[in-house]
Amino acid sequence: MSIAPDETPAPAASATEVEPAPPSRWKRWRRGLLLLLGLFLAYLAWEALTWPDVAALANTHPKTTAFIARYQRGPWWGLGPDRKVEWKWVSYRKISSNLKRAVIVSEDIRFFAHEGFDEVELKAALEDAWKDKELPRGASTLTQQVAKNLWLSPSYNPLRKVKEALLTKQLERQLKKRRILEIYLNVAEFGPGIYGAEAAARHYFGTSAASLSERQAAELAASLPRPKSWHPGVKSKIYQRKVRSIQSRMALASRLRRQV
Repeated sequence: MSIAPDETPAPAASATEVEPAPPSRWKRWRRGLLLLLGLFLAYLAWEALTWPDVAALANTHPKTTAFIARYQRGPWWGLGPDRKVEWKWVSYRKISSNLKRAVIVSEDIRFFAHEGFDEVELKAALEDAWKDKELPRGASTLTQQVAKNLWLSPSYNPLRKVKEALLTKQLERQLKKRRILEIYLNVAEFGPGIYGAEAAARHYFGTSAASLSERQAAELAASLPRPKSWHPGVKSKIYQRKVRSIQSRMALASRLRRQV
């Protein structure tokens, strides 16, 4: 009878296996924070790479604007029919002083006095909103509107507002006031698909931007808050009242004749 060699018995499995402890709450928070930090740094890197060359506007005209591209793209992001744009750039001296004055008294009466932001107008807007129990009316300066029209969107996204503020400061620091006004008058929307003073003057009055009368200038300036629905030819009583108001303010702001 052969005897089987001794075999070492396998160790018995323990009733309960020890599992690795789950990460602590602090470790989970740290991972989340690192992920957010990484995303934020990636966002900053992207913004730095795509940030507009504001200084270049001192000597070159923009080829297009964010608002023009948005209009051409349409509501279906380029999937619908092409939308034509009327736009022709003209120099500052080829724009009627009547339109310059009308736009300033309508949109930014302290344009030549502030440095991009009008604290006086902003305070007045907030006071009016509090008194009327409504949302604050727009108090954007012409410089802020240039920044928005050229590079941004009409949304109220907080990040968009931060970018607008930074670009506004750059515009004021690197461009002269008359250059900012020239750009504004060439990129502002005066009706659906109609951008700039020259295109608007040709479209509505069959004349050049240099030949606009005070009445015609007031009609164009009055369309700026709502260019899709307010423009020359519209019979809206509110629009017509705004036209008359701008004409009255133009008559009172005689100092603007020298500044523009």
